[in-house]
Amino acid sequence: MDAKRLEISRLINRFAFGPRPGEFAAALKSGAATYKKSLLNAPAIDSGAPQEPVFADLGPRPAPKSADSAQFSQALGAQKKELTIWWLDQMVLTNKPLQERMVWFWHGHWATSIGKVNYALPMLTQNQTFRKHALGNFKDLSQAMLVDGALQVWLDGNENTLKAPNENLAREVMELFVLGVNRYTEKDVKELARALTGYQVPRSTGVVTLNQKRRDTGAVSILGKTATMSGPEAINHLVDQADCPRFLAERIWYRFISSTEAMPKDHPLISALAGKDIQQGLTTLLNGKDLTNAKYSIVKAPVEWFVAVCKALELTPSKLNSFAKLNGYLDKLAQIPFSPPNVGGWPTDEAWLSSASAQFRISFADWLVKQADLSAIEAIAPEKRVAYLADLLAVPEWTARTSAALGDLQKTLPRLVSLAICSPEYVVSQ
Repeated sequence: MDAKRLEISRLINRFAFGPRPGEFAAALKSGAATYKKSLLNAPAIDSGAPQEPVFADLGPRPAPKSADSAQFSQALGAQKKELTIWWLDQMVLTNKPLQERMVWFWHGHWATSIGKVNYALPMLTQNQTFRKHALGNFKDLSQAMLVDGALQVWLDGNENTLKAPNENLAREVMELFVLGVNRYTEKDVKELARALTGYQVPRSTGVVTLNQKRRDTGAVSILGKTATMSGPEAINHLVDQADCPRFLAERIWYRFISSTEAMPKDHPLISALAGKDIQQGLTTLLNGKDLTNAKYSIVKAPVEWFVAVCKALELTPSKLNSFAKLNGYLDKLAQIPFSPPNVGGWPTDEAWLSSASAQFRISFADWLVKQADLSAIEAIAPEKRVAYLADLLAVPEWTARTSAALGDLQKTLPRLVSLAICSPEYVVSQ
């Protein structure tokens, strides 16, 4: 396999949601170093971004069967739909793909579901927070997430009081967000929960306030430090632990390099993240040797696959002929933005490769391809279409089996394109 094609394919597919037409070929010509610079030094203004939604506060849910109940439900559903389609458009249309790819990463990291939060407004605010801090400092992001209304609702922050401490937020902050498994004790969880008491948030707005009457102001002992700690002070103490940059490196490795091969214990990404600077960490990762190592394959998650297909075929999610069908396909593939299955986020790799998901993906692909303009592919001589599709989709190399299957369909559009975007070489970032 051509090492240059492999590296650039991985850069585009894993860190930029796939290429637009001509982008892979241009990157091959200019070289990996130039493409990395374009990823890491995106324009200050995202000229491709769609208009961000503005949501009114819908207030508390009316009593069941009341006069306002039906109207409320309709407005709630409309906001959820607008939120989902806007973010899918954003992923496809952005001119800052690395930033948006990191927004998607952080959504899976600080996994929060609208299924429990229920309102679109706090979920939009959280999404904006991820975008603001996507490539910034993890300490700043962690502080912002402490007072994120959606996360507080999701992990029962409203229930964490002086008289009745709730450990949900404290436990997940340590285990899933900042430090990792087995890097704290049960006593640390209980003590951190005390430090995080007193936060309150109306579900409909997500605006967090601190009620001093509900706060535990006693001294706490967390990871070897005993002091009276506010919530922000406790978060800073966690982020300052040596385990934090290692955990961040592990999570980035798991989502971008390999979820099956362990990250080397002395990987340079760990030291690059010592200051918690995400951009610096990604710069080190992109300039390292991992993206040229053939053994590090990773499967595109359904949303990543869908966004990549839209970019390649120049489709805009909001302009597809049915939101209900789009949502239904993503639901069948078990991944809808703003709806992670649990606080651990979505699974990886083999979870997306079942026989059932393959059938759903084929139907999804057929539906998308029927709405695409295939004239550029049609203009290519049939015997050159298979190679053209490899460049269009940033596939480093077709296997002999796939190449033969595609070759049999080279005169049959759109079936050729559907098969290409459902091929193992495209679904899996080799």
